[in-house]
Amino acid sequence: MPDKIEQQYVIDALSAKESWRMFRIISEFVDAIDAMSQVPKGVTIFGSGRVLPGSMEYTLAEEMGRRLAEAGFSVITGGGGGVMEAGNKGATEAGGHSVGLNIELPFEQRPNPYANVRLSFRYFFVRKVIFVKYSVAYIVMPGGYGTLDELSEALTLIQTKRIRPFPVVLMGSEYWQGLVEWIKEKHLGGGKISPEDLDYFRVMDDPAEVVRFIRQVVIL
Repeated sequence: MPDKIEQQYVIDALSAKESWRMFRIISEFVDAIDAMSQVPKGVTIFGSGRVLPGSMEYTLAEEMGRRLAEAGFSVITGGGGGVMEAGNKGATEAGGHSVGLNIELPFEQRPNPYANVRLSFRYFFVRKVIFVKYSVAYIVMPGGYGTLDELSEALTLIQTKRIRPFPVVLMGSEYWQGLVEWIKEKHLGGGKISPEDLDYFRVMDDPAEVVRFIRQVVIL
């Protein structure tokens, strides 16, 4: 059993390690802000990294990235495969700014080759700040837990007026129908949100319609 002096040494060592971690966090913010400050107004496309090329969702995300780039927007994604890869690919092939904000994970997440601006993050919360800070709209395509996380965070920040409202589009009415109905029944019906909170997002299917909607709200 270590004595009090040894215990205090261990505690101090752990505290020092945590303090030094702050420098890594600050470094990630500095690098990301330096890189993203040169990127024109961006629209972030979220969605599953498990979607395969040639699938309907991959093709839709690719068209979405292309149309956004042609409209003058930068396209920002999480930098991985699936929907993220498709969005970056569409933007790059249209000659636009294609940004990948990759996260270091022990599985699944590998940077896709279509982002012409690439950043790598160790910390999810730093990456989330960069998404919000440099996005003028979110397009949320079918995805898993990570996609739901980004969606709910954006809606919470808008609801609590921590950020200015910006367009949040749920792409794919068939996929999102169940969630929207659940929100209306459980959240709104149970008094957990207000009726106007449903206005913070829209459900759409057509990429051209999505671009028109964003351009009505966002001035380039």
